[in-house]
Amino acid sequence: MLSRSANKYLLVCVCVFILFYVFSHISGPKGMASCPQPSKETSIIGSDGNLYNYNRQSPLIFIGGVPRSGTTLMRAMLDAHPDVRCGEETRVVPRLLQMRSHWMKSQKESLRLQEAGLTGDVLDSAISSFILEVVAKHAEPAKRLCNKDPFTLKSGSYLKQLFPNGKFLFMVRDGRASVHSIITRKVTITGFDLKSYRQCLQKWNTAITAMNEQCKELGPDHCLPVYYEQLVLHPEKWLRKILKFLDLPWNDAVLHHEQQINKKGGVSLSKVERSSDQVIKPINLDALSKWVGHIPQDVLDDMADVAPMLAHFGYDPAGNPPNYGKPDQFVIDNTHDIQEHDDEWEEIADRVKKLSKKDTMPRAGVKDSINDFDQ
Repeated sequence: MLSRSANKYLLVCVCVFILFYVFSHISGPKGMASCPQPSKETSIIGSDGNLYNYNRQSPLIFIGGVPRSGTTLMRAMLDAHPDVRCGEETRVVPRLLQMRSHWMKSQKESLRLQEAGLTGDVLDSAISSFILEVVAKHAEPAKRLCNKDPFTLKSGSYLKQLFPNGKFLFMVRDGRASVHSIITRKVTITGFDLKSYRQCLQKWNTAITAMNEQCKELGPDHCLPVYYEQLVLHPEKWLRKILKFLDLPWNDAVLHHEQQINKKGGVSLSKVERSSDQVIKPINLDALSKWVGHIPQDVLDDMADVAPMLAHFGYDPAGNPPNYGKPDQFVIDNTHDIQEHDDEWEEIADRVKKLSKKDTMPRAGVKDSINDFDQ
């Protein structure tokens, strides 16, 4: 099995190869950069026989946030809408954006790119073409395409530069819940020490600060913060707000995403995404306060200093247990149904996993990790 450093090196090599493959399609003779090209269009014929065309002016939807903040639930709800397709995480889009970020931060690398004729226009054209191809072709086409790769939001301003009509959903969740989920579900993220609640909360604070700054820079017309707890407590109110922000018509299907799991044109699930086993159930309250009673007391005592962004987003650092608000009756009924028929839901979960449309089980020893090189 390759070491982490070897895997990272291989990943970089693959991404560089893909980039230069795209460059060859947008450059002039002998590899010299040509004048800026018109926006490349990607066309796909769907299984319905319709032709779908996408380009840099397409109103793409980007879902981001710290991992374990409800990004999978959000994309499942949108996938249930007949006009939207998000699909599984691509994993390569945020890595490509991170590579570009490192190139731009390094004066030496930036100079090398310039000297090689790889100007900002060439890079933007290549990167946007790559992202558009990946987002458009990794699943069935739809009227509106959506990408859910949590860390892409850290490059929100740059993505808006590439796709000026894009809309961003910024998933915000109580950091204590996010970190507890990351640790207990062993979601390895570069820079996060899964043995330390204190360190992970500090990392959460750093990551969500960066994403919040990006969302503010994008502005309210392009970025909407969505509080996971409020989405769970009041799903119809928040989904109406979200669909209005995205310029999408209301459809009751978004309230019942579990009915569309692995159905044609519905919600496709990956066997390797940690949240897949949770979104098969209707929206419920079970995950809201699972962190209570698990965080060490010394960390709880210092919570306001360890994660000051909790208070910024309206969470009480001393709230243990927290008071997120009163849920809608619809959510209460769902929660009771799940609790009363727990065995049946577990059987459904097992059946859905076996019937997942893609055989993407990892090789033995390969971890489900999220590499965030900028952390």
